[in-house]
Amino acid sequence: MNILTRNVFLAVAFCALFKGYSQDSLQQKSNIQQYTPSKLVGKGQYDVKWFNNLYTQTESTFTEGKEPRQTFFTSTLEGYTGVGKNNRWNVGAILEFRSNVVGDRDALDVFKFDGDNNTARSGLTSIAPSVKFVPIASVSNFSIQSSFFIPLVDNESENGVFLDQKGYIWQNRFFYDYTFPGDKWQLFSELNSELSFGDKEESFANNSLNLSPGLFLSYFPTNKFTVLALAQHSQRLDLGNNFTQDFTALGGGAKYQLTDALNLEVLYTNFVRGNNTGLGQTFNLGLRGIF
Repeated sequence: MNILTRNVFLAVAFCALFKGYSQDSLQQKSNIQQYTPSKLVGKGQYDVKWFNNLYTQTESTFTEGKEPRQTFFTSTLEGYTGVGKNNRWNVGAILEFRSNVVGDRDALDVFKFDGDNNTARSGLTSIAPSVKFVPIASVSNFSIQSSFFIPLVDNESENGVFLDQKGYIWQNRFFYDYTFPGDKWQLFSELNSELSFGDKEESFANNSLNLSPGLFLSYFPTNKFTVLALAQHSQRLDLGNNFTQDFTALGGGAKYQLTDALNLEVLYTNFVRGNNTGLGQTFNLGLRGIF
């Protein structure tokens, strides 16, 4: 074998080895690394997420000192499937179930679903057809989720117990993520906008626009486990209902890849400041499957 032939052979072998290593590295990435909320699934795939949020408070900006405990539990089921080519379109739906208790009842009483007339309410409160899309083909890590929430509640409050907004909501969520070189750090950002409209006598939120930016910084000790810190702000703008509101929350959490398809998420947040709002904390548990 002459020198030229040997060099060509070594170059081809090196390229093949490098290609194989790259493919193995890509295959070793878990869903929590690859499928941030910014990423869409492909045609024939399904993205299903069950997310549970428990918010409880004994303080608010409306009064001084401690208040009787109020707890609001929201369970959200989202499902999407890919359509078309190039992973640019997903269609699906969102269901929201809520259970709320007031009157200084224990926070875990939201799981009793007892429907006490003066302290508890629960039920399926809204349904939303939804679409996710990548507006710029060359920027696959920037996507938009647009959903239209249809209320299923007859009365927003009954006997002093709030259940959910009675109004239509057009929600648009803008997602972007960036993975730093080395795949150990990832920054995810979100801007959530919710336009609420309807009869302002029926809901405190009707005829308002809520803007909620958020930042999530994740660190991956392994490809199947990540810890994260988060900061979120929410600002409700008055569009004719004479009510404004804002709050800021800080927190953290973790995600773990249980199987090739399923991953588990836990989050905690604390409302550190606000106006016209409660000053509570949230405990969150989510399960996501990509099939």
